[in-house]
Amino acid sequence: MPGLSIPPALTSLSAAAPSTPLGPFVDSAVAWTTWVALMGLVGLIALVLLAAGPAAARTAPAALPVVTARLARAAAVLGVLTVPAVLTELAHGASKSHGYDYSAAWDALYDGSNAGRLSGLEVTLALAAAVLVAPLAARSVAGGAARPWLLGAGLAASAAALGTTKFPTKTPENWGRTSFDTLMWMLHLQGGGVWLGGLAGLLLLAAPGAVPAAERRAFWSTTVRRFSVTAMSCVAAITLSGLFLYWAHVDGPSQLITTMYGRVLGVKILIFGGLLLLGTFNQFWLHPRIEALCDEGDQRPLVTVLLRRFPLVVAVEVVLGLALLFVAPFLHGSARNQAYQAKAAEQSATPIPAKKLPKLAAKQADASTWVWGTAETVAVVALMGGAYRFSGPLARNHTAAAQAASPLTS
Repeated sequence: MPGLSIPPALTSLSAAAPSTPLGPFVDSAVAWTTWVALMGLVGLIALVLLAAGPAAARTAPAALPVVTARLARAAAVLGVLTVPAVLTELAHGASKSHGYDYSAAWDALYDGSNAGRLSGLEVTLALAAAVLVAPLAARSVAGGAARPWLLGAGLAASAAALGTTKFPTKTPENWGRTSFDTLMWMLHLQGGGVWLGGLAGLLLLAAPGAVPAAERRAFWSTTVRRFSVTAMSCVAAITLSGLFLYWAHVDGPSQLITTMYGRVLGVKILIFGGLLLLGTFNQFWLHPRIEALCDEGDQRPLVTVLLRRFPLVVAVEVVLGLALLFVAPFLHGSARNQAYQAKAAEQSATPIPAKKLPKLAAKQADASTWVWGTAETVAVVALMGGAYRFSGPLARNHTAAAQAASPLTS
């Protein structure tokens, strides 16, 4: 961790440390709307393409058009809503009176600058994704041969739209570092979108009418098991990219308490931990218990478990996911710079304007950084893979013992 090197001109007398406000609540609320729309769009399409669709085709073929149409409708709505959400965010930023200048926002799209091109692509690609999945809202199309092609193209367009939010707007001086930073952001955003949007999609499918009652057991068992693979991959991507972002922006755990960036990040980590705990409950207890009873030919109505307990847990996960996305826009700057600037201001003879506060250079990776990063990657991948591999057998053994002592009642 680099030490704090304060310029000599700032070390004579003491001044009050600069405050680091969270930022306007409205700004974060507007940004939250955009994140929810974009990440939900990615997650819904990924769910029907990777988990719910294949599960329905295998266990409940008659339900495939219904499942696809329900998720496609929601995805199309989110894709369309992304357009006004992005324009509102741009309008709020362009207004000189803290209002909304939609004319300036519209003119900013494809205005010749990199930022304008990225904003234009964000809107265009989100709308393209909505157009691609919209035909699947009709059950006749949702059950046809065009289904996988439309979903695949829609997922590519929506993922690209989400990616534009973190593509660099300036030509980088260090292409290697900028490319790696962008890759980490892509893992963070795409993983979060597929995971959180997928959870919302599962909640939509839990509503009555998506799957015939006679096929719900097999459908949900297969769907959740397939989604578990996707979700654990996403958690691994979020964890690894999050560790990198922590390394880049935070110099030690103490800054999680002493800086505003660190405190907001701490709240985000706590919410993420809550999501992991609920996911662990699903992975190691609820779903394997249901799967074990199905394998044993239990004829009691598992609908009580599938349509009450599981959706309730997923609903809590969705709420936590929305809270996580709401907290994220409050992360401004970095804990490293905030701590450095506070130290500089304390040792300055006069207050320093916020725009003139000194900043630390970006961290540079050395050999030990790559060693630790490689070790973390191997550990996270091994943990997620091992958890998925052994969660089923371990939970089934526990279920069998629990059944022998106290059978599950309907």
